[in-house]
Amino acid sequence: MFRLAIAALIGFVAFTALAGEVRPRTSAAGMAAAAASSSLKPFRDEAELAALFERWRRASISPSARRMSAAPIAELSMSAAVPSMAGQAAMPKAAVGDSAPGNILASAPASAEQGITNVQTAGVDEGGIVKRVGDYLLVLRRGRLFTVRVGGDQLQAVAAVDAFAPGSDPRGAWYDELLVSGSTVVVVGFSYARGGAELGLFTLGSDGGLSYRATYHLRSQDYFSTRNYASRLIGSQLVFYTPTVMQPWGPPWQASVPALRRWTPGLPADFQSILPATRIFRTDDELEPDQPVTLHSVTRCELGVEPMRCESTAVLGPAGRVFHVSATSVYVWTSAGRSQRFELPLARTSALFRLPLDGAAPSAIKTVGVPVDQMSFLEDRRGQLNVLLREAGEGEGMDGASTSHGRLALLRLPLSALGDGRSAAPLNSYTRLPDPGRGILHNRFVGDWLLWGGAQGAWALRTAQSGDAQRLPVRLPVRHEVERIEALGDNAILIGNQGADLQFSAVDLSDDRARVSPGPVLPGMRQGEARSHGFFYRSNGAGSGLLGLPVLSSDGAPAQVAMVRERNLSFVLLGALQARQSTRQDDGCKASCVDWYGNARPLFLGERVLALMGYEIVEGSLSGQARDERISERRRLDFSPQRRGRGNRPNPFD
Repeated sequence: MFRLAIAALIGFVAFTALAGEVRPRTSAAGMAAAAASSSLKPFRDEAELAALFERWRRASISPSARRMSAAPIAELSMSAAVPSMAGQAAMPKAAVGDSAPGNILASAPASAEQGITNVQTAGVDEGGIVKRVGDYLLVLRRGRLFTVRVGGDQLQAVAAVDAFAPGSDPRGAWYDELLVSGSTVVVVGFSYARGGAELGLFTLGSDGGLSYRATYHLRSQDYFSTRNYASRLIGSQLVFYTPTVMQPWGPPWQASVPALRRWTPGLPADFQSILPATRIFRTDDELEPDQPVTLHSVTRCELGVEPMRCESTAVLGPAGRVFHVSATSVYVWTSAGRSQRFELPLARTSALFRLPLDGAAPSAIKTVGVPVDQMSFLEDRRGQLNVLLREAGEGEGMDGASTSHGRLALLRLPLSALGDGRSAAPLNSYTRLPDPGRGILHNRFVGDWLLWGGAQGAWALRTAQSGDAQRLPVRLPVRHEVERIEALGDNAILIGNQGADLQFSAVDLSDDRARVSPGPVLPGMRQGEARSHGFFYRSNGAGSGLLGLPVLSSDGAPAQVAMVRERNLSFVLLGALQARQSTRQDDGCKASCVDWYGNARPLFLGERVLALMGYEIVEGSLSGQARDERISERRRLDFSPQRRGRGNRPNPFD
């Protein structure tokens, strides 16, 4: 069974006049002052929320409502052209900080010692398929959870358990994301049969053993995205985003809001609501007849208590969404589908919501455009929010991030500009950017730089400013497509194919010129992983580092993880660690039998270099110096559930 798409409900969005003359506009300072002390208002009680949905339902079935819903969209007070870089006045002086804790640092793991996967925001761990805890690796694969001992220069299979509750039926469920807090292991999944997310809790013992603790069901609709991760971990707090699309003629709202239950054998317990009406917030926009509305919910669960305690906060908005988690807040950008695209009046089609993680009331502002994905956001330490936008898109549900299209703009706002949702972002907060043309767009913030590109070019823009100096986009002279953008410390790397060859280009961001130098070329190769966790870079200090990337050859050979040494943006291809197994082996899989989140990762443990590829972990050995340095296989572990390990003790999972 394949994952279902809610994205079919989501239409296209446009922010019409990206070209033209600048018209009078509201000042950012004035708007921020008006919004500084305000936030969204919650519903007073369930009766007020029920009355809103009842009016919506009644309006949706009346002929006049249908005529009204087909009428032109009301004009925004900001309906004017967004200035281009060349014609725009200097942007506000508040700028992105070089050492901002919210910067998107591809090489900065949540823990400097234990982090082994790429994360977007330092201090915010993301759900993944492999984590390190002390002397152990934990691997989530095809409905099972494994531990492998790596401490003391070992590579040894230890334990394995099903990723679902003992005695439960896992059919129709996907177990995708793994997080660890202390000795608590969290497996995040989604069950179509049980109607929501599953949070499985396990205990990791000091000997690497795993014991099942509990399973909780969180009522939700499918949150899957090919680019984003549904769960985050900040300290011992699990943060989870879920959308709930409601139709005026659909089930009652009480049956749709997030609720939690603890799984027990036999008949499941009833769901207990964790989202009271008083924690649901809205702007001044009315619900539109015959149009779906979505409850965008952020659930926070405290893992350090027994039983696990969760509470939700939600905002009402259109169905299209992109969400980003910073160290302090969850940002949800919502957009409504429209047949109208490029004609004035400019439609009020998007809104940006900020939901603080400390439980404070959310805030919002009206906007236009759609972010590409979660990488389009940067919250900096000086109180500025930066968001890269395209004219239209479907949000990031399922594969929606790959369908965004249209011209580009950078939105820069002080966080204080978000308020009760009645105001719109002023025109001088949008900056038009060069369009990379048709095709899939990739973007990322690296320090105070924004980089973006696709099949027809790449650009960089330094968002921080000195005084009133104007920053202009820099065209990056790369000859290959841009299919991945990552950070190398304070610099960046662009990766993509030119024809049949996979190519790397380094980007020096030490000054305003953003200079590009060619990197290694892998003939006949392409990326083996599209997700952000497929890449990892470990800095050794003094301008040196090691990076790894899963790759596949055109001849159908087993998967490989290519290893590259970087020294001051000069590269040496060290070779690759290669899998032996076929990915189609019979492993007795019972659930989650498709690798939606990939199955290969480069792993750097101190000076050790490993590669996870399916059910194999291959360790490499580095030898040689400078340009002659190479990697060769030192040993490997096969931890598949129906095979015996090669060169290790008998596999305990048989």
